[in-house]
Parts: sequence; structure tokens; C-alpha cells
Amino acid sequence: MPGELCIGNGNLLVNLDADLSIRDLYYPYVGMENHVSGHYCRLGVWVDGSFSWIDGTWERSLRYKEGTLITRVTLKQSDLQLELYLEEGVHHLHDIFLRSLTVKNRADRPREVRVFLSFDIHVTDSDKGVTAIYYPPFGGVIHYKKDRYFLIGGRSEDGGLYQYAVGVIEFGDHVGAWKDAEDGDLNMNPVAHGSVDSVISVRFAVPASGESRGWFWIVAGKNRADLKTLRQIIQEETEASLLHEAEAYSRAWGTKSEIQFGAMPDDIVRMFGTSLHVLHSQIDARGAIIASCDSDILRFNRDTYSYMWPRDGALVAMGLDAAGYHQVTRRFFGFCRDLITDEGFLYQKYNPDGSWGSTWHPWIDREGRFQYPIQEDETALVLYSLWNHYDIEQDIEFIAPLYEPFVCTAADFLVGYRDPETGLPAPSYDLWEEKRGISTFTAAAVYGALQAAVHFADLFGDDERMKTYGDAAREVKEAILTHLFDAEHGRFCKMVQYDRDGTLQKDPALDSSVYGIFEFGVLPPGDARVVSTMTALESALWVKSPVGGMARYQDDYYQRVSDDIATVPGNPWPICTLWLADWYIANNKQLDRGIELMRWVANHASQARLIPEQVHPFTSAPLSVSPLTWSHSQFNLTVIRYLNLLNNIEICPSCGLPLHRKTHATHM
Repeated sequence: MPGELCIGNGNLLVNLDADLSIRDLYYPYVGMENHVSGHYCRLGVWVDGSFSWIDGTWERSLRYKEGTLITRVTLKQSDLQLELYLEEGVHHLHDIFLRSLTVKNRADRPREVRVFLSFDIHVTDSDKGVTAIYYPPFGGVIHYKKDRYFLIGGRSEDGGLYQYAVGVIEFGDHVGAWKDAEDGDLNMNPVAHGSVDSVISVRFAVPASGESRGWFWIVAGKNRADLKTLRQIIQEETEASLLHEAEAYSRAWGTKSEIQFGAMPDDIVRMFGTSLHVLHSQIDARGAIIASCDSDILRFNRDTYSYMWPRDGALVAMGLDAAGYHQVTRRFFGFCRDLITDEGFLYQKYNPDGSWGSTWHPWIDREGRFQYPIQEDETALVLYSLWNHYDIEQDIEFIAPLYEPFVCTAADFLVGYRDPETGLPAPSYDLWEEKRGISTFTAAAVYGALQAAVHFADLFGDDERMKTYGDAAREVKEAILTHLFDAEHGRFCKMVQYDRDGTLQKDPALDSSVYGIFEFGVLPPGDARVVSTMTALESALWVKSPVGGMARYQDDYYQRVSDDIATVPGNPWPICTLWLADWYIANNKQLDRGIELMRWVANHASQARLIPEQVHPFTSAPLSVSPLTWSHSQFNLTVIRYLNLLNNIEICPSCGLPLHRKTHATHM
């Protein structure tokens, strides 16, 4: 079940599913050490001798409070004559998850209602060697292992924590303490170790046709002293005050952007605001922009998207910078500066602490020859995005420490890592991390990055490097137009590859990533070659089911649900649909079509406006992870490009971004 709600503060991130179960809990890094990892921290209710976990039998409305990352949830159960109203958030300064709970009694008599929170937590991603213990001084249950401590507790207006139980789970015949909740009473077992879980309850005395309020909270720390400090803060400030503070901060953060939306449709404006907050939740406080913290994908390949891909991070930074969130992206660029190799490239992906992430890219090719296990576009995109950041903010003091160690190191690699026969970038893995060759997207991104390097060199008066990077950029552009344009089909091809006898072969597959030819300024969007390419992509890759949307490429295998390639060339991707919108917006100002495509994305987001990686081509259900950070950033970037044209802001003729000064990353 993909994520429905996500809330966090850069250190503590909590993901909830449609049943309000906590499915992911990351601490102290966003995206690393998932202490729940797709297990279930359930919410349950007992009344009049009947018990119900929150599930599909409940009518559920899951949203955020407008302009914030605070949830607004309504749960109704007609058989139980109950309604629950929840607000949840993570405090911006303290690592505390807060859940406010209002119980409404729809019966005409007073009733006792007990609400249960189970806690199936795998501390440090492990079910081994964990201790769960009721701790009276804090009035809650502590789960701990080594230097990771979690305290759960709660109370209502009618009293403190009512009952608790600690038990063994996933071992032998032990199903866990959560099962003990289903008769409405907990056994008060105070301690267990090994593979453990716990459950706590809060009791409400609800008047006839009235309501009562209570709270649950989860505190994260590295030792018992941390828990003590945070528990005292809850007692002194109260849960209600802390949640109010979190909401006020979230609302203020969301209004930092000074974008004027004018007559932009309300649904797109609301989607833009939610996207900003979702993006913020997926970024670690130390700079790593995580692709997605939804662990549901574990079921597919026993790995997650909880990594920092330089590709995703760079494109997300573009969207955040365009919206005015420069302090957030600064941490990302500093993070990348510390990761770049001596050779001058970035690897496929990293953990949030900067360590090397898992990979499927080998160090040797099929003939056993050495190769770099990289996607060259990842290095290029960070450099391209960094110039975009400077071009907007014009902060020379921030850029100066990055120039030699990152800009020059990366640009020198891009200059040297080229095919001597063609002038194109040397082979690497494509944008989708699947095929090794020389893709149009990667070549275009390298061109854009070299142009960025020219501007940086000019900025610092580095004339020799400026000439070196400029010459290389011109050569790459010429090579793209010579080798990657397929005259037979009248469009740019996906990539070229060398066959075994050394002949360069074109891959004519229709791939949406070819949009990079205008995105990075190789050609303007109205060039006949770009028009023919984008027209062919839309014709071939638009999903012909009632759902619609653009696929990645023809015969896409990833998460495939249909073999009818003529109807469904691949699952629709919001990102690819937005690339098409970018082209329509930039090309002859076809704004109505741009709005139509942005609305397609907004209409296929979740109830709470989370945008997934993919959409089911027949049911519109989210596929793969949700949210995908890249999807949200691309949505916001497309909105801003639309507004730039609508408001007659002077823009780059190639990519549609505003010309803030005399230079731009795609100008030569």
C-alpha cells in the first residue's frame, strides 16, 4: 500500500498509509534507518464491547490542512456510531511526532471509548536485540537498541495513559502485543526483548452526541536523556501547543515563495503548495534530497528509493530554487561537493549520510573491460543545477568555495570523458539506469553542464578554463546534431551504441527523455527537429486507455501491468507527462495544453495530493512509490515555467526559465 501521508522535520520522518498505520519511521536521517520498514503501527478503537482496527470498513478522508504539512483526517464508522478527527505533525525543532485525536460520539447516550496505538518497530531496521519496556517516570513505553530510543505515550482529557502491553512478535507462535488489544483490555506486561512490539491505549468518556479530545506522541532520541528532555517539553508546553507551533511554522515556510499565481486554476495552485511541503519532508537536514521514503517498494525488489540520486536531487533543486527555497538547495550542493570523486564524477546514488548506496552498475563491461559504473547525466545535472541556483540568487560568497572542488572537478571530467571519434560523451548508463550507451538525454545534459561551467569560469575570470569548456560544449553540440539525429525517422533517437565490430548504431526507440534536446538548450523548442521529435513522442507514448498520460518509452517493462503495447506502451508517468507540458508551454506559448497536462497530473495524485512515480493505466491507482520527490518538483517547475510565459517574464528561448541576469546555463 503506497504512502498516503508523510510528515517530518529533516531528522524524523513518518509515513502513514490509508488506514492511518505508521508504515515508515526514519530517524535520525531522512531516508536511512527505517525503524518500521513497512510493518504496521496500527490505530484501533474499542466501544460497547466491540473492537475495530482502522481499515476499509471506515469511511476515510485523508488530507493536509491547506498550506501546511499538518494532516487533517476524518474517520467514520456508522456501525460503531463514532467519528474520529485527527491532526498529525512532526515538530520543526523537536523530534516529536504528535497526533491530536477528537472522538465524536454519534449515539444518544454517553459512552466509554478506548483508542489503541500499536508500535511494531524494528529499531535500526532489525528485529533482533530490541528491548521494549514500560517506563513509569516518562509515563510511556520505550523501545531501544544501542543509541536509538523511542518513547510512545498518550493521554486524553479524561486522564493519562490507560493501559499498555509489551510482547514478542514474529518469533515462534508469538503474534505480538497488538493482538491483545482486540478484547479492549491490555495485559500490562512491562518488558520484552528480542523481536518485540507494544501497544498503548487511551480512554475517553464521551458525552451523548458529544466529543472528547486526546493525544498520542512518539519521541525519538539517541539516549534516555534525550527522551527525558523531550518528555518534559511535552509536559510543559502541552501537545496542543506543540502541534499549533508545528502548524504555524509549516504555514510560514510554505508562504516563503513569492510566486504570483494570478488566474492559475485553484486545483493547480493547491497542488503546487502541497508539493512544496512534500518536497521539504523528503529532504534530510544535512542536505540529501531523497528520491522517496515510501518503503512499499521493498515488496518489488527488496530495496528502496530511500537514497540520494544526484539526478533526482539536481532536478528537485531546480524546482526549489525556482520557487525561492535557496537555503534548502544550498545544503544539497554542499553535500554533492563532499561526494565528488577525485576523477570528477558522482556515483549512481548515496545514503543520506553520504556513504555509497546500493547499485546495479558494474565496473566491467560484457567483455570484462574496466568501465566507470556511472550515469554521466548525474554529474552533469548537478553542475547545471548549480549554475541555475547562482543565476537566480547571485550569491558569489556561496559559490566561491564550490568552484574549484566541484565545478572545475566535474567540468574537467565532462571535457575528458568523451568519445575521441565522435566528440560525444563516452558511454554510460541512461537516465533510466537501464541501458549503457550514449543517450540523447545524457549528451544534452553534458552540453548544458559545460555551458554552466563556461559561465562559472567567466564569473571567476578563469579565461583558460572558459575557453576549454566552451570548445568542448560546441563540440558536444555538433556531435549531438550529427550522430543523435535520426534522419531516416526525422527525429532524435534514444541513444547510439557501439556494436561488437565498433560500428556506431542508432537506437530508434521512442523515449520521452529525448525532451532533453530542448530542456538543456541544444536546440530551441520550436526547431523543426525538436517539433518532429516531440510530436512523434506524444503520438507513440500517450497511453490510449481512458487514463491517458505519457509513458517513459515504448515497451516499458518496469511495473508493467499490460502487454498490449499499442494501447499501453508503458505505465503513465507524471514526470514524462509534465515534460510534454513543458514543450507545449515553451513552443509557441500553447498554454492551454500545458494547463491540461498539469491538471492531468493533479487529478492523478492521491486524495492528499501525493504524486506517485507511476499511475496504473486502467485504474489510475498509484504504482511504485508515492510520493516521488522528482514528480512533485517537476510539477512545480512546470507551473513556474507556465507563469513566466503568462506574465511575460523575459525567458530563455531554449528552456523557458527566466533570464535573471545577462547569462543563463543554456546560452553560448
